[in-house]
Amino acid sequence: MSDVGAAIGISLALATVRKAVPLVFASTGGFFSERSGIINIGLEGMMLFGAFSGAIIAYFSHNAWLGVLGAAFVGGLIGCLHAFATIQLKANQIISGVAINMLGAGTTVFLSQVFIHGERSFSLAPQDRLPALGPFLPLTYIAFGLAIGATVFSYYTVGGLRLRAVGEHPRAADTQGVRVNRIRFLGVVTSGVCAGLGGAYLPFFSGSFAKNMTAGQGFIALAALIFGKWNPMGALAASLLFGFADALQETLQGRAHLPAQALQMVPYVVTMIALAGVIGRSIPPASIGKPYEREVTEAST
Repeated sequence: MSDVGAAIGISLALATVRKAVPLVFASTGGFFSERSGIINIGLEGMMLFGAFSGAIIAYFSHNAWLGVLGAAFVGGLIGCLHAFATIQLKANQIISGVAINMLGAGTTVFLSQVFIHGERSFSLAPQDRLPALGPFLPLTYIAFGLAIGATVFSYYTVGGLRLRAVGEHPRAADTQGVRVNRIRFLGVVTSGVCAGLGGAYLPFFSGSFAKNMTAGQGFIALAALIFGKWNPMGALAASLLFGFADALQETLQGRAHLPAQALQMVPYVVTMIALAGVIGRSIPPASIGKPYEREVTEAST
């Protein structure tokens, strides 16, 4: 029995890491956007665009890494759209994010039907998928390396200091010569690239693209970011917690005498409980959600 328990424990640990990967990518992306002062509720849509782009490019090119690059590029483009709407046009950041989520849900299904002869889902051949590197896909190591790199960048480089400054006190940063809106634009685009990579992981892990396959993971990633107090390593730890909840419900399927639907609720219930316990104690960047417009002073004559 101990051997069986150990095997289940190892399997659960590996599944936890695998389930956490897309959340780590997306929450790290959310860090770059929200630390710069731009709310990014559109992580879900960006992930969905990344999932479809990575899968469709790999499907036709038979090159998984080309699909990964394509997913990052498309995610960055959607990030550009969000940045243009919220920074240049000063649109409501929450509404822009919701619009991106709706755009992703509809556009990916439509394009799938266009390219795959009316099908809303399609499978990848084994040769079109990323090869495993040890127990995990290569994107797993990239995701955890990205979270560590984001921490180093944010707290130990001048660029990271500027990123955090424009999210906390944009006016003060501007007086020191920091291009506030440029930093914010780059932060949102980087957010899209990371979310696109998180989305790309899903079809390469499962072997297929399906309608709305992100299933709320963009929102869970945003919850991980908040639970992690807008810190990449905190978001990483929260992603592992939510990944564990998801892996646990899959492990219990068929073992616990509960309806499958009840077990599938576990990750979302854990997310709600985690946020209920942290909201009020987790302090967001001071200027998040507030558009910045540079003051123009006329030269005295």
